Amino acid sequence: MTNTTTISGFVDSSDKKIPIGTEVWIDNICVVNVEHVDRIVHFSHTLDDDDGNHELRIVMKHKIPEHTELDDTGNIVRDVILTISDITFDEIDLGQLFFNKTVYTHDFNGSQSSVEDKFFGSMGCNGTVSLKFTTPLYLWLLENM
Repeated sequence: MTNTTTISGFVDSSDKKIPIGTEVWIDNICVVNVEHVDRIVHFSHTLDDDDGNHELRIVMKHKIPEHTELDDTGNIVRDVILTISDITFDEIDLGQLFFNKTVYTHDFNGSQSSVEDKFFGSMGCNGTVSLKFTTPLYLWLLENM
């Protein structure tokens, strides 16, 4: 019998009227592909808990400049963001560990060169939040918590 690990979490939009999309990938498997996050998106995927390198990727897509409202001096007045929350591995909430280990890669919606940023829970630009981890999961958790 093979042991398994279940990865789950939530993606939500700050403005459900604006058609921002999301994808969730675990390794090369697309777990979720939503063209318009008009309600909270729950994802869950089970993978074998054998020796291996893995990656959870959460993508924000379809944001355009018109989705961000600026005032006369260029300050953001209103914007749409995606919030990533409650990331769990086998029902263990990763909490701060998720934020410490993720990388947010984006290009400011095409207006600048691509950058790798820290991730604090919200995606404001089209891009990818990536978490690399290994299995067996309990070893990775022990090494990183």
